[in-house]
This record gives sequence, C-alpha cells and structure tokens, in this order.
Amino acid sequence: MNTLTKLIENNRNWAAEVTGETPDFFTESAKGQTPEYLWIGCADSRVPTNLVTGLQPGEIFVHRNIANLVVDGDASLGSVIQYAVDALKVKHIIVCGHYGCGGVLASMEPNCPLPVVEGWINNIRSVSTEFEGELTPLDQDARFDRLCELNAISQTRNLSQNQTVKDAWARGQELHLHSWIYSLKDGHLHPLQEPISG
Repeated sequence: MNTLTKLIENNRNWAAEVTGETPDFFTESAKGQTPEYLWIGCADSRVPTNLVTGLQPGEIFVHRNIANLVVDGDASLGSVIQYAVDALKVKHIIVCGHYGCGGVLASMEPNCPLPVVEGWINNIRSVSTEFEGELTPLDQDARFDRLCELNAISQTRNLSQNQTVKDAWARGQELHLHSWIYSLKDGHLHPLQEPISG
C-alpha cells in the first residue's frame, strides 16, 4: 500500500472512531465554527496544534509558518488574524514557538542555502540583534533555547501592533495575546510572559 493510500485509510478509521464516540460530530461541525483561540505556531511537523492542546476540530483556529513569525505585510497571516478577530471573535491569540526550531537555528548561521527561507528568517536575526547582550554570554545550546523563547515573545509584541488587534481593543473587544513555548523533549507547553490585553 502506498503512503498516500495509507493516509486515506487513516482518515476513514479516524472518522469512524469519531462517529462511534459522537454520532452527530460531523453534522454539528459542518454547521460552523466558534473557536475561542487562534494559534500562531511553527509549521514544524512535530508540533500538531490540536494534539498538543487536547482540542477537537472546531475549537482552535490555526495559522502556521516557519518559526511562528508575525511579520507586518504578511497577507496570509493578516487575513487569518482579521477573520479570527473580526468574524470568529476569538478571545485568545497564542503565539507558540518551540525548542529545537529549525528556523531559529538557521537564523543563528551566517546564511541559509534556501533563498526564500533566508529572507524569512532575517526577521529572527533582528530579534537576535535586539537581545544580543542577553544572548552573547550563553553557551550555544542555552542561546538556541533562549532565542526560541525570545522569538515567541517578540512575535507576540509584533502582534500587539497589528491593526486588527488594535482596532478590537479600541472597541472594547475581549482579546488576550499569549507567548508560549513547546518542548519537544516532554510535550509540555510553557507560558513565557503575562498575556497582553488591550
């Protein structure tokens, strides 16, 4: 059996299991979504959002990219934020990085052989420059871990300057921004700072 056929088989087994536990799950799910959370995470395949949060389909809106960046001018992320905040009325946006992030690691090298990725990770290099005084005294492993944390914190700060977010706060909409990190070594999520709220 080829691997793609296996994916379809896995899907059928999963759907049957869900229907066996909750017969009307898909009927109800098809009616719409009302998630309270938007997750902005890394595209890394080892950080599956619904699994690590224990949430079901429909409970968390998700955007993922290399190194969980919040970059001004990213139309894909901008549209996700606007839809999540203005249409879905999410109450929490979680920017979640992870230890061992390949994008962060690549940013610690002088250049990346992948030109599109190189341009993207320059955004992390600016975080590294901003916190150079904190990062320089650390050994390589500690510097890598701390840069993963600082990147998530910095991207949350960037998020707080997003116009959709600022507009929501201006009209009194409940919206909290969170910086988290995920550990690949034990599967645990860790908050990095107090939430930012309007």
